[in-house]
Amino acid sequence: MNAPRTRVVRRPVHGVLLLDKPLGLSSNQALQKAKWLLRAEKAGHTGTLDPLATGVLPLCFGAATKFSQIHLDADKSYEATIQLGICTSSGDAEGEVTSRRPVPTITAAQLEEVRLRFTGPISQVPPMHSALKKDGKALYEYARQGIEVERASRDVNIHSLKIQPGLHPETLDIFVSCSKGTYIRTLGQDIGEALGCGGHLTALRRVATGPFGAAQCLSLETLEALPEVERLQRLLLPEALLPDHSPVTLDGEDAGRFLSGMRRRGTWPDNETVAVFGREPHALLGTAHVKSGELIPARLLSPIEIQQILAASPRSQQPEAIV
Repeated sequence: MNAPRTRVVRRPVHGVLLLDKPLGLSSNQALQKAKWLLRAEKAGHTGTLDPLATGVLPLCFGAATKFSQIHLDADKSYEATIQLGICTSSGDAEGEVTSRRPVPTITAAQLEEVRLRFTGPISQVPPMHSALKKDGKALYEYARQGIEVERASRDVNIHSLKIQPGLHPETLDIFVSCSKGTYIRTLGQDIGEALGCGGHLTALRRVATGPFGAAQCLSLETLEALPEVERLQRLLLPEALLPDHSPVTLDGEDAGRFLSGMRRRGTWPDNETVAVFGREPHALLGTAHVKSGELIPARLLSPIEIQQILAASPRSQQPEAIV
């Protein structure tokens, strides 16, 4: 008889875990594993990585989930390998081979011409193997049924692109910094077509998203090996998701009124992105924007969430109540 499974007792956990997503797991599978290891009640991620991709995947817990949507707009950086001459149904090694073509001799001048062609504002047609929805159904669900639907092209921006010969014959390594919504699989396919032979990705790694880089991340194996208290210590505070927000600090009475959703008046300049903090104790209250001297609340933490964050933080011993 199998032993009964131990029930995991969930708890409030607030913060951001910078995960180095492993090969083979979906973003949601990685999230659920980390959520289980932290015994967190609530969790979400800031945009998906394909199962065949690895790299930077910020995971949000508790109060940090309120700001995960903001991070979806962040620029990303990737490293990828293109296998030239072979096209697949998915644009990566997971799909079925759809065509094979000979790979011509490619010169450095040709690579530079292609690099310039795909640097800056470009249009992409999203791949069928993507999570974009049509009529409430993800495109990859249509693709699995062998159905191809029409997709509108979308404008993205390739901030920088480096292309060089790969370690193996008939491969290229690319290094890309780009705007949100860029499909690196599609970029790899388009580069292959521009070189006259087609291609697909055999490796993809996200090395940065917004202010977060791969060197800051830890693996699921490392997280699992840590004592439980040290796992929590690896979380960044929720405000780590707001690096481009201008800070505004409010005193006690104003902080309490702001938390209740009331606008506050001051001498602040107009600003669309503001992170609001309480002064004593110092704690993130939420986000806002300023218009005509009014601080207008957007996403707010609850007093309970603030107390839980302060209680878990070594910077504060017995914080005063924020009401």
